[in-house]
Amino acid sequence: MIRYSNITAPLEYNDGWLRLWLSQKMKISVSDIKEVTLVKKSTDARKKNDICFVLSVNISVKNETEVLKKNKNNKNVSYIKKEKYLLPQTVALPKRPVVVGFGPAGMFAALYLAQCGVKPIVLERGYDVDSRTKKVKDFWEKGELDTECNVQFGEGGAGTFSDGKLNTGVNNPLSKIVFNELVRHGAPAEILYEAKPHIGTDKLSETVKNIRKDIISMGGEVLFGAKYLDYKEKNGRISAVIYEKDGKEFIIDTDNLILATGHSARDVFYTLNDKGILLTPKNFSVGVRIEHTQEELNKSMYGEFYNHPALGAADYKISVHDESGRGIYSFCMCPGGTVVASSSEKETIVTNGMSMFRRDGTNANSAILVGITPEDFGNNSLDGIAFQEKIEKAAYIAAGKSYKAPCCKVGDFLSGTKTSLNGSVIPSYKPGVSLVLPDEYLPEFVSDALKFAIPEFGKKIKCFKNPDALLTGPETRSSSPVRIVRNEKLYIDKVKGLYPAGEGAGYAGGIVTAAMDGLKCVMAIVGR
Repeated sequence: MIRYSNITAPLEYNDGWLRLWLSQKMKISVSDIKEVTLVKKSTDARKKNDICFVLSVNISVKNETEVLKKNKNNKNVSYIKKEKYLLPQTVALPKRPVVVGFGPAGMFAALYLAQCGVKPIVLERGYDVDSRTKKVKDFWEKGELDTECNVQFGEGGAGTFSDGKLNTGVNNPLSKIVFNELVRHGAPAEILYEAKPHIGTDKLSETVKNIRKDIISMGGEVLFGAKYLDYKEKNGRISAVIYEKDGKEFIIDTDNLILATGHSARDVFYTLNDKGILLTPKNFSVGVRIEHTQEELNKSMYGEFYNHPALGAADYKISVHDESGRGIYSFCMCPGGTVVASSSEKETIVTNGMSMFRRDGTNANSAILVGITPEDFGNNSLDGIAFQEKIEKAAYIAAGKSYKAPCCKVGDFLSGTKTSLNGSVIPSYKPGVSLVLPDEYLPEFVSDALKFAIPEFGKKIKCFKNPDALLTGPETRSSSPVRIVRNEKLYIDKVKGLYPAGEGAGYAGGIVTAAMDGLKCVMAIVGR
């Protein structure tokens, strides 16, 4: 198989254009090209009057050896060994392993264990994705929060109600397993080649459902409404897991437990801390969601090409450091999406962003986050949680002690005044918003960092200068404030067979890295 990289293609390119271009560059006939497969596609929008795609493709040709010789001096041409995706071989374990949590880490851990033939048991405190969707809708439309099933808890984890972004800066072969399994279970095939792949909440919901069905078909069990309570150990090794379902306690005998409970399962952190498990505070971020119209963002990013059908909804990734060196950056940018209510505890406000696959909503939103270190909140293991909770409760009070989120216009925030929420951008957050400045619920140093960063971002992206852009907050759950310390074999030193995994345990930063971490823990269990 031949790989041709760094192909500059016009926005209107098609398969015919690509084959002709390759034949000319590689000095072969179009008829010699048997197959062309797209393996990477990104948008180059650095020149607003000349936006293009940059492609890499795999090519199957006649007389491959001769073609490679003919192009040996072309640095963009290389030989690629064709790989076939294979499922793992089966293994044997003395007892069925247990996975707690059915977000990306737990889901991929359970899937791989099932493929290995060891019939895992999954405990998920929230509900299946269909029941969960109804619970989330009740919260967004009626303000009825279920603390056990919400945007944070349930099938698919917090990522189910997001944009389903699969960006990762980690170059690890395990990512191929994650992407291939997502596509195998119904995710769009383009995630295999898009530079910024995403699935969208609508398609992700079906994908996670298909993964669950596959796990069950291989003998695994997925128990919803099953809340992890504790574990038992014997001679320094896991011996059982205790959980609650329908008001009753149950015990499962096991000698391997993957704890993939997510960053919002704060009760799990407290339980582990009480048992003397080593937890350490870690860096995280807090801030707000900024909301522009998608059309305004498209014009800022694409200029005269802003409505070109080949480009779709524009996105961005931006960062700056203030005078003290503190980082402020965009995170979880949701083109054509909405700001969503994401609380998991009563009388708190938490926000996140969500997009459907088509990203065709009126607004674009992104978290604008300020970096937080233990120096900001204390060095005790659970101080970061207390820092988050204080902000979430302050936002609830400031917004009128309801689940309406505090919201204001950027112009008001920067000037320190309150006018109204009437402007060119309409808030997308449900159950609604109240006019509140971030200064009323965020620590002063966080507000000051945001006031520094937003004008700086406006120097790079024009729509950030719009005083009508909206700030809805707070965003506090971008990552875990705690790390559950594990050894080089990925289990906790004190308890062999107890594997903390994923973002909640402090070892990942998104859907893909969390899924990969779940896979790493499984491979440690089965000896791979």
